[in-house]
Amino acid sequence: MSDGIKRKYFTPAGGHLGQEKKVIDRSVFTTAYAVIPHGVLQDITTSRLPFWRDTQLWVIARPMTGFSETFSHYLMRVSPGGGSDRPEDEPQAEAVLFFTSGTGRLTVEGQSHTMREGSYVYIAPGTRWSLFAGDREALRFHWIRKLYQPVEGLDQPESFVTHEDRVKPLAMPKTDGHWSTTRFADPDDLRHDMHVNIVSFDPGAMIPFMETHVMEHGLYVLEGKAVYRLNEDWIEVEAGDYLWLRAFCPQACYAQGPGMFRYLLYKDVNRHAELRLLSGAQR
Repeated sequence: MSDGIKRKYFTPAGGHLGQEKKVIDRSVFTTAYAVIPHGVLQDITTSRLPFWRDTQLWVIARPMTGFSETFSHYLMRVSPGGGSDRPEDEPQAEAVLFFTSGTGRLTVEGQSHTMREGSYVYIAPGTRWSLFAGDREALRFHWIRKLYQPVEGLDQPESFVTHEDRVKPLAMPKTDGHWSTTRFADPDDLRHDMHVNIVSFDPGAMIPFMETHVMEHGLYVLEGKAVYRLNEDWIEVEAGDYLWLRAFCPQACYAQGPGMFRYLLYKDVNRHAELRLLSGAQR
């Protein structure tokens, strides 16, 4: 279902800055939101995971009491030939993988798939899977994890593999297609308790009101630049920057151009608000 448009998927360069650089950047951390600019994603801030060979990652979001509670978000960098046949140690975790560069081999419940730039994977909790990079270049991808919230009477969703080119973006109402969303999971499928979509704006398009809602957001800019309104502040963002928005943080944006502004967006959906955590009651 490709529209012939060449997609761009920013990936951090890593490395290490020299002593000639000034100690200045656009990082922001408030009680309502955080901004992690791509320039701070240096090798000194990477981590590693058990049972992942030749792999480094940046942890750009994790559950934090008093801030965002529901998810973690990793930027993974797997060296040629590296990977894991034991990638996940939490049996209740579900995941989305979104690939931005390189190629690799993903196996899900015994079925093999070739991963490339723009590939998208939903992995249901309890699924057996493995992933290895090809031999020529590093494999880079987003890994978004969440504890699945089962509901009695609803089955668990199935794992699936697709690609951005296979999913038609849906125009937002009254925008003539200048603001659109690529929805990889059916929004009417209530088995899913999180959505990870791609949101796209043509130059000059905008969110024309201050969204204020219960969903948490992790927002990674894949392409372009914009001015984003976060709570009381206007923040300039560009490809590679990450925004982490607490529930009810007011938000809007204006795409600056000259090209498209696109981001990968996490949000929690389709479940009752948790009451026991707020009351301190035992589960």
